[in-house]
Amino acid sequence: MTALFDPFSSPSLVSPDRIPPINAASSPVKLGLMASGSGSNVEAIAEAIAVGKLNAQIQVLVYNNPDAKVAARADRLGIPKVLLNHREFKSREALDQAIVETMQAYQAEWVIMAGWMRIVTQVLIDAFPKRALNIHPSLLPSFPGAHAIEQALETGVKITGCTVHFIELKVDSGPIIIQSAVPVFPDDTRETLHQRIQVEEHRIYPMAIALAARQAQTRNQS
Repeated sequence: MTALFDPFSSPSLVSPDRIPPINAASSPVKLGLMASGSGSNVEAIAEAIAVGKLNAQIQVLVYNNPDAKVAARADRLGIPKVLLNHREFKSREALDQAIVETMQAYQAEWVIMAGWMRIVTQVLIDAFPKRALNIHPSLLPSFPGAHAIEQALETGVKITGCTVHFIELKVDSGPIIIQSAVPVFPDDTRETLHQRIQVEEHRIYPMAIALAARQAQTRNQS
C-alpha cells in the first residue's frame, strides 16, 4: 500500500496555509541562524530568500559542533559563520551569552534555531523576546524533546508532522506559529518518516519566519 506514495510528495496539511505578506517596502528581516548538524533548514531558508518568498537576509550562522556539515553548507551559500563550541563554555548561560554577543555583532534581529541541539537559557530568550524561533519534528505539544520521531513510531500514531514555535524556557513549549501534518505509514522507519517530515520543515520554516515578522510589524504599527 505505501509503495504507492512518494515520501517526498505525500499528502500534508499546513496550518495556517496563507501568510500575510510583509510590506515590500519594509527592510529585510535580519536573521541569525543556529545549527548543530547538516543544516538542511538553513539551506531551505536561504533558498526562500533567494527566490523572493521571504523578505529577509541571513546575517550570520552560529554552529556549536566543529564537525557539523552545516559549516560547509554555509560556505557554499556565502553565509558568514561563527563556531561557538559548547564544550569550551563552563555553562549553558555562558554559551548563550556568547551567542547573544555574536548575534548583536552581526546585527541579527531574529534568532532562528535550525537544528540547534542544545537547550537554551533565559539569557538568549531575554535578548530576543518574541524574536526567537525553533522547529521541532512533531505536532506539538505531542512528543517534545530529542526523540520525537522515534516516539511517534513507538506510540503508533497515524499522523505526525512538524511545528515552528517561539522559544520559551521549557523545551518545545512556546506559542505555536505554524504546523504541518504528515501521515505515518505502517512500514515507516525512522529514516523514511524523518525524510517526509523534513520536506515539510523546509516548506513551513520560511513561512513561519514571514508570519512571525508580519505579526511583529503589525504590533509595532499599532
